[in-house]
Amino acid sequence: MTFVPEGWHPAADELNGKTILITGAGDGIGKAVALACARHGAEVLLLGRTEKKLEAVYDTIMTEELATPGIIPCDLNEVSHDALCELGRELGSSINKLDGLVHNASILGDRKSMAQTSVATWNQVMQVNVNAPFMLTQVMLPLLDAAPEASVVFTSSGVGRKGRAFWGAYATSKFATEGMMQVLADELTNTTKIRVNSLNPGAINTAMRRMAYPAEPPTSNPDPDALVSAWLYLMSNDSAALNGQALSVQS
Repeated sequence: MTFVPEGWHPAADELNGKTILITGAGDGIGKAVALACARHGAEVLLLGRTEKKLEAVYDTIMTEELATPGIIPCDLNEVSHDALCELGRELGSSINKLDGLVHNASILGDRKSMAQTSVATWNQVMQVNVNAPFMLTQVMLPLLDAAPEASVVFTSSGVGRKGRAFWGAYATSKFATEGMMQVLADELTNTTKIRVNSLNPGAINTAMRRMAYPAEPPTSNPDPDALVSAWLYLMSNDSAALNGQALSVQS
C-alpha cells in the first residue's frame, strides 16, 4: 500500500464521530470496509441491493456493540435520480453531515469483445458503475460539505487505467470513474473540505474476481479483510492531503 505511510495503523477510535456511507456493503470489499469502519468508531450506512446481506452485516455490528448502522436497500441498476434525491432528503433529516462516501458497488458485465457486447449489457454496466455513483455523489454533496473533513473514494481497477482486450464495458466504466474522480476533485479542491480519490483494490478474493478469472485459485489472492487499512486511511483525517489521486491498494 504505497500511499499509506509506513507504520501507520488506525487507532481504535480512529473514525469516532464520523458517518460513512458504503455502497455494495453486503458482501466482499464493501462488507469488509463497512465492518472495519464500524470497528474503528464510525456510524456506517450500508447501501446495497440485497437486504438480507445488509441485515447480516448489521447484525454483526450490533453483536459487537458498535455504533448502530443504517440500512439502505437500493438497486443501483434501477435507481432513479428522483429516488436518490429523496434518499438525500431523508438522510439530511436524520444526520447533519456525511464524513465519508465509499463507492464500492460495481458489476463486471460480460467478458466479451466490444464487437460482441450487447447494448443492454453496456448500458447496465454504465448505470451501476458510472451513472449511479455520479447521481449519488451529487445528492450527497451538501452533507459531505457540512463535514469538517470529508472523503469520497471511487473504486477503480487496473483495466480502468490501462485498457485491455475483452474488458470492454467494465474497463470503459472504470476509465469514466477515473475521469469523474479527477473532475470532481479539481472542482472541490479550493472551495470545500471534501477530498476525492480513486482506489484500485487489485487482485482480491471476491465474487467478482472469481467471475472474471474462473480458472484462478481463489486462495491465490488476499481476502478483503486483509487490506482494509487502505480504506481506513482514506476515511481518516490523516489522509487530508490526498486529493485527485489514482491510488492502488497493492503495489
